[in-house]
Amino acid sequence: MTIPKILLLFIFLSLSNLSKAQLYKSALGIRIGASNGITYKHFIKKNTAIEAIGTFRYQGIGLTGLYEVHGRAFNSRDFNWLIGGGGHVHVWGDNRPKFLDKEQRIVLGLDGILGLEAKVRGIPLAISLDWKPTINIINYSGFWGDEIALSLRYTW
Repeated sequence: MTIPKILLLFIFLSLSNLSKAQLYKSALGIRIGASNGITYKHFIKKNTAIEAIGTFRYQGIGLTGLYEVHGRAFNSRDFNWLIGGGGHVHVWGDNRPKFLDKEQRIVLGLDGILGLEAKVRGIPLAISLDWKPTINIINYSGFWGDEIALSLRYTW
C-alpha cells in the first residue's frame, strides 16, 4: 500500500470515528489535579463539546472555557479521545502568588486540552484523564504545564 492510500485510509477511519464520538449529552462533576474544582461539559454536535471549568489554585479562583473535538478511541463505544483549546481568567484577592506584581489580581491566557474519556455503562458516570497546558498572556507571562487532572462527571 502506498503512502497516499494509507493517508486516505487513515483520514476515512478518523472521520468515521468522529461521527460516533458522543457518549452523552451533558455532564457535571469534579476535577481533581493541580487545580481542583468543578467541570461542566455539553456536546453541541456529535463530536464537539464545550466545557467550563471552575478551579481553585494559588488561593485564587479560575474560570476556563474550552472547545473540544472528540473521537472514538480503541474502537470502543465506551472511550473517546479529546483535543481542544480555549482561554482562562484567574483572579486573586490580597493573598496572591508571589509571581504577580503588587497590583496584579487578574491573569488571562490560553489553554489547550488533550485527554481520554470513558462512559461507564449502566450508570450515569463519565471519567476522564486529561492534560491542560496553559500559557498566561496578560498580567503574567508564563507556561503552566502541570495541569494533569482526573474528572468524574454525572451524565444525562
